[in-house]
Amino acid sequence: MQPDAQLILPGPDRSEITEQSTDTLHVVVIGGGPVGMRTAQDLVQRGHQVTILSGETVQPYNRVRLTPLLSGDVQFGDIILPEVDTLGEGCTLIEGVRAVAIDRDARAVITADGGRWEYDRLVIATGSRAFVPRIPGADLSGVFTFRTADDAAALVARSLSARKVAVIGGGLLGLEAAKGMRARGCDVTVIEHESRLMPRQLDAGGGARLALQIEELGVSVFTGVAVKSIDGTFRVDGLTLSDGSQLDCDTVIICTGVRANIALAQEAKLAFGRGIIVNDQMQTSDPDIWAVGECCEHQGLMYGLVGPGYAQAAVAAAGIDGDAASFLGQIPATKLKVIGADVFSAGDVERLDASPAIKSHEWEDQGHYRRIFLDRGTMVGAIAVGPCPQASRLQDGVEQGVTIYPWMLHRFRKTGLLWLEGEQSVEAMPDTAIVCNCTGVTCGAIRGAIKTGCASVDEISRETGASTVCGTCRPMVEELIDAGGPPQPIPLWKPVLGCSCLAALGALYPLVAGHVPLPQSYDADSLRVWLWRDNIVKQWSGFILLGLFLAAMVIGLRKRIRWTDRLGSFDAWRLVHLGIGLAALLGFVAHTGFRLGSNLNMALGLGFVLTAIFGAIAGLSTGGDHELRARRIGTSRTPPRTLPTWVHILTIWPLPVLVLLHVLASYAF
Repeated sequence: MQPDAQLILPGPDRSEITEQSTDTLHVVVIGGGPVGMRTAQDLVQRGHQVTILSGETVQPYNRVRLTPLLSGDVQFGDIILPEVDTLGEGCTLIEGVRAVAIDRDARAVITADGGRWEYDRLVIATGSRAFVPRIPGADLSGVFTFRTADDAAALVARSLSARKVAVIGGGLLGLEAAKGMRARGCDVTVIEHESRLMPRQLDAGGGARLALQIEELGVSVFTGVAVKSIDGTFRVDGLTLSDGSQLDCDTVIICTGVRANIALAQEAKLAFGRGIIVNDQMQTSDPDIWAVGECCEHQGLMYGLVGPGYAQAAVAAAGIDGDAASFLGQIPATKLKVIGADVFSAGDVERLDASPAIKSHEWEDQGHYRRIFLDRGTMVGAIAVGPCPQASRLQDGVEQGVTIYPWMLHRFRKTGLLWLEGEQSVEAMPDTAIVCNCTGVTCGAIRGAIKTGCASVDEISRETGASTVCGTCRPMVEELIDAGGPPQPIPLWKPVLGCSCLAALGALYPLVAGHVPLPQSYDADSLRVWLWRDNIVKQWSGFILLGLFLAAMVIGLRKRIRWTDRLGSFDAWRLVHLGIGLAALLGFVAHTGFRLGSNLNMALGLGFVLTAIFGAIAGLSTGGDHELRARRIGTSRTPPRTLPTWVHILTIWPLPVLVLLHVLASYAF
């Protein structure tokens, strides 16, 4: 994470920024990609007029879903961005119009068709383009890139005749292209000049594990070797690799990274480095121009994922509207399926792997590989290849810099898990935990949507944007919905709370106030004398108390004895159990007056009181379960009542022996 200091930019004096008001502004957004569309959506919701200039001739689409489009799993209509349907009358989308210049003095954007689009504020969201290195033969027929919908359409057409496909680049984009062409029946080989696949996100162990899983699906993988030339006279017929070997192929897909589209900014004399330089508010060196997404550079970093882009879009829209908001950077994180293999990465893995000051711990099993990186006990990075149920918690741990304790490391080395199974419930995840990496949607945002009435993944997606990109987070969204958003109270929870409160007060009385005092003199009409001086009455009260105690124990076994289901619901019998517990407390008062006595009697009396106290606590935590879990105390898998219930049970079992000894002692002496 970058420091919170604001970046000082060259350009106009910041004191010259005109005071922004709540009046409607006309904002022009250059770029119809996901981040540009999200910025436009946020601005429209804030009441501003927005014009989107998209250089592509098709409707704005979800670029991350180009792979299923290439493989034939979806049609183009399925990857249209949902923001298109929610823009409303406050927004105008202009397709197939390419911006060629920005007239900063006149506050206008000039397009290739000669049009001028005036603005009050401007947002540049031009994204990036595929980078094609200077490889001899890169201009031959049969060489493609994979970045846009047009690229996907060209590859779909090519797949009808392609037989052997070589993908140059073993990063995320290259593996996605390989997946799409393999799904269309082509023989595919991936060539990566680094020593492992996905070198920015994985270490050597993770890259090797991923390569094995990909090869099992029929894709060949070459690593540690570069492409020297693309061979052929008029069309591709092979590759020559840096080790001198030859590879036959009729189609080449170049996926060697991207470069930011900053030509407009350069010509407009905006500050730029590798991207358009912005401050924490996403403003460029011109205070009326913002930049978001892959085309911008924030504190020396550029982000190639849509999640940080969406966060930048929200900050830019807030700033244009006059609200205070800052983008302080994000730790890079990836969680997706790559050719059928689950891949997770959080943190600057490449740097962490090379740093001698960073300690790491690995766990490997059949089909699974996980590694965590620690800086003096603080988690700073994590990777996983294969299913990883704790991926979201790992990502949140990296972002929050959680401390990893020795027993957690022991568990990780043995099982690959840092947290116990119950602790990994989605209910245990903090609101800050990212659920959807593609869009940056957190647990808190989804819980908020559930509270407003969203009850399905589709409704959550429309409200928050989660699961609208790759869909990897869909199971977790479903689990959050199943968890119920705000936890629901148990049936009869109010009587349960009431009985438990009375039981707690009664059980605490002898510990706080002592026993009920005996009369100072004999009074034949005194109830206390009758109860505690008459031996026959004391015997009856003792046996009644014993009967109530046994009844409570039997009812406590209610859910263990299945044939008792016909006798009524467990919720009703829980209330009966509490009622008997209250009656037993009254019986205890009638028998002892809360005098605990000494020796054996004191052990029995204290055991009974402790049993009642923890039973009351278990009842309180059961009746108030929904309120406790709403405050992140306990989860559906480890409810708050678990501990007091077990202590209540443990304090019960010595009592039968103590009661038996008490009865024998009473009759013997």
